[in-house]
Amino acid sequence: MSQPIELYYWPTPNGWKISIALAEMGLPYTLHLVNIGKGDQFDPAFLNIAPNNRMPAIIDPDGPDGAPISVFESGAILMYLARKTGRFHGRTERERIAVEQWLMWQMGGVGPMAGQAHHSLKYAPQLDPPQDLPYAKDRYRSEVARLYGVLDRRLAANQYVAGDFYSIADMAIWPWASLWKGQQQTLDDKPHFARWLDTVGARPAVQEGRGLRNDLRADHRDKQAQNLLFRR
Repeated sequence: MSQPIELYYWPTPNGWKISIALAEMGLPYTLHLVNIGKGDQFDPAFLNIAPNNRMPAIIDPDGPDGAPISVFESGAILMYLARKTGRFHGRTERERIAVEQWLMWQMGGVGPMAGQAHHSLKYAPQLDPPQDLPYAKDRYRSEVARLYGVLDRRLAANQYVAGDFYSIADMAIWPWASLWKGQQQTLDDKPHFARWLDTVGARPAVQEGRGLRNDLRADHRDKQAQNLLFRR
């Protein structure tokens, strides 16, 4: 039997990507919490695994050729796990290309823009001194709306993001997209996006992964946490 994967995690959208994938793939794992509000991401031991001081990260004791391997960056972890299990990555080369391009779309677009929207709309105005910047708020709110419009049009012709099959692209996009209210978005003009949110969110493994240590989620109003998260 395979040894459990070591999951380095905190309950954020990027962390949920991997907890959802592990649940969907039925892979056993050992949980290591990386409290980003207390600076665990800067611990030298963690930096040996994730040199960009960001979670999630994993160590797979049963890596390629049976040797352990560590992987950081959520998109890279998703692709690694999909290859390892042969699941959720498409059945043909054309399907794999579709999965990977939408995964890259999330990594380069939805994740960064939604993250900046959260920061500008929710966290920056609470800083000391407050950084309530109308331009930044409008910029990121509008860009997230544009991206979700792209997604809605894609989902008008497809059940899931990459086609008629559920994939790691859905697992990557859903955690960020599920927080649309905090990004000050609307679903009124995006019916296909709304349908997809509900469909993916109803999956038992998605609910399991999304709920992993959800009791630890915080709003980061603590000044020490803000300094660690936003000033380093």
